[in-house]
Amino acid sequence: MTHNDDSKLFDGMVIFTKVIECGSFSGAAIATGHSNSYISKTLNKLETRVGVRLLNRTTRSISLTPEGQVYYEQCQQLVFDAYDAVSLLKQSHIEPKGVLKVSCPTSFAESHLQGVVSEFMHQYPEVNLVLDLNDRHVDLVQDGFDLVIRATEQLAESSLVCRKIYSCKGYTVASHDYLKRFGRPKTIEQLKSHQCICYSNAKQANKWSYSQSNGTESQVEVKAKLLCNSASMELAMVLAGHGICRLPEFVMEQALKEEKLAILFSDYLSPIIDVYAIYPSRKHLSPKVRCFIDLLVEKMPKVSL
Repeated sequence: MTHNDDSKLFDGMVIFTKVIECGSFSGAAIATGHSNSYISKTLNKLETRVGVRLLNRTTRSISLTPEGQVYYEQCQQLVFDAYDAVSLLKQSHIEPKGVLKVSCPTSFAESHLQGVVSEFMHQYPEVNLVLDLNDRHVDLVQDGFDLVIRATEQLAESSLVCRKIYSCKGYTVASHDYLKRFGRPKTIEQLKSHQCICYSNAKQANKWSYSQSNGTESQVEVKAKLLCNSASMELAMVLAGHGICRLPEFVMEQALKEEKLAILFSDYLSPIIDVYAIYPSRKHLSPKVRCFIDLLVEKMPKVSL
């Protein structure tokens, strides 16, 4: 295809995807309101333009060629996105209203969500917010949430849509009082003889991994003096001198600024903790959810890591 053909780049894509979805030219003709001959001519023009055969045709059936399969997958997404764009235009004139149910970790809500929620309530008075603040794993669909905010080093594979809204570093920390009483561990192996505060929602709560700049990965199994499912409670216990803990920066931002905590093992790479807004689907996303996500992205501080 030459640059002179750019104006025809998308010609035939909708018809092509409709033929595959319907399984026949006649089915696509009925679905689109065109004649069989129009469908056939459109597909012929498309194949001529892209320079490959996309469909194998017999008198009774059609099937995708290998090239057609690759092209179809790309066309399908483009067509979805185009419909999505039209839906956005229609929804942009709809005032958000109804109940918006959001789940968010308590510590992140306290440190970064209060301003967003306040602004959202000012801008969209017809929306009633239900905020579920906890660190437990929730099932977005089964538990009836419109949106879930979660912080993680590695996002699990999922059919849900995830949009990153914030990033920060994670640190291993202890209070100065604790280090004065029990000594400062100089190697990660020495963590085995220390009191540790572990996050029970982690897959391996008492196995802490560390990475070096040369790519070396190390793991140490620690003893949990306290096993807890709340990052805010973990922070409180660390500040009280009860042990060593691993926490995202957003949980202890103020404590770090006030130098109430010491960061350990600075010779290792600090893990990056990403915070995501997670929701069921881009398609037909309600105005209340879209506006909340847009405000999240707009208001979240931009951190250079």
